[in-house]
Amino acid sequence: METETWNVRVSIDSEGRLTRAEARLTDKPDTVLVSEGTARANPEDENVPAIGRELAVARALSELSHQLVHLAVQDIESHTHQPVTHLRT
Repeated sequence: METETWNVRVSIDSEGRLTRAEARLTDKPDTVLVSEGTARANPEDENVPAIGRELAVARALSELSHQLVHLAVQDIESHTHQPVTHLRT
C-alpha cells in the first residue's frame, strides 16, 4: 500500500480585534484548494488573540473540508455518470 501525504498550510493575520486565517491544501495532485476563516472579538469582551486565531483557523479548515467533499462529489459523479444523492461525511 502506497502512502500519500497532503499538507495544509495555514496562515494567520491579526489586526486589532479581527483575525483572518487562510488554509491552503497544496499537495493533492492537480488540485489546490484555498479557504478563509475570520473571527472578530466582540467589543464588549476581553480581546484574547489566541481565541481569535483558534476560531479563524477552525473556520478556514471547516470551509476547506467542505470544498474537499464537494470535489469528491464531482469526482464520483464524473466516474459513475450518476448524481450523488447520499454522501455520509
